[in-house]
Amino acid sequence: MNELFLFSTALVAIYLAPGPDMILVLGTTVRDGQRQAIATAAGLAVARSIHVLLAAVGLAALFDSQPWSYHTVRLLGAAYLLYLGWQFLRNSGALPEQSALAAGNKRRGYLAAFRRGLATNLLNPKSLIFCSVLLPQFIHPELSGVAEQFAVLAVILVLTGFAFDLAFAFLGRGLWALTAGNARYQKVQNNVFALLMMGIGLKVALS
Repeated sequence: MNELFLFSTALVAIYLAPGPDMILVLGTTVRDGQRQAIATAAGLAVARSIHVLLAAVGLAALFDSQPWSYHTVRLLGAAYLLYLGWQFLRNSGALPEQSALAAGNKRRGYLAAFRRGLATNLLNPKSLIFCSVLLPQFIHPELSGVAEQFAVLAVILVLTGFAFDLAFAFLGRGLWALTAGNARYQKVQNNVFALLMMGIGLKVALS
């Protein structure tokens, strides 16, 4: 039980640190509305689940033995973050309801938001390394049921991340409400998230 508490505490500290996932959820709420942000959070959760599975089969070892593979994924992720930031800037003048209409219909908008969350996290190799490094620290091979231990920790990791993403979606709705009715302030607010996204993309590319 103490191990689970320490693991959960570590996750809380990590998920509270600003990063591309947090900025994406907040920015999506401000630009497209809370429901699309929740779809984005679902995409992030699926991506984290995939990273956990990849960590279980030892894919992170490939990054260690073949650095070019790590840098390839890193640069793809950086390019995608820059692209998302540019998309946010292009739509900076639209209200959430208008952005949803611009997507064609609500269903397509939700699918697009889900894909953004999925791609943003999948193209972040640090997420895979994070899973590969953190999870083994709380697994005890001397005890029976190693697979069960890994599965429990994986579920906690994914659900904790999803809970934080939902919280950020509600926080983003609050930020949007502060400027509701003022198109100028909403545009500035959206531009801030767009520039933050592009800044993180540049940081990832240059790291």
